[in-house]
Amino acid sequence: MEEKVRAMLNDVRPSLQADGGDVEFVDVTDDGIVKVRLKGACSSCPMAQMTLKMGIEKYLKEKIPEVVEVVGV
Repeated sequence: MEEKVRAMLNDVRPSLQADGGDVEFVDVTDDGIVKVRLKGACSSCPMAQMTLKMGIEKYLKEKIPEVVEVVGV
């Protein structure tokens, strides 16, 4: 599943980079929790949690049904 998650993160990365941010894959657990780190402008943005949940998590869940949750570390 790690390869799938990394590939899907590469799909969302350009839109984050356009705003001066980025996302870094950290880990995926056996129970479907994906851990990522928001970087650049995204790390200090007041909308970071919304980006994480309504953007990245929603997209990953649509593309990879095994994903249960995405958390920032």
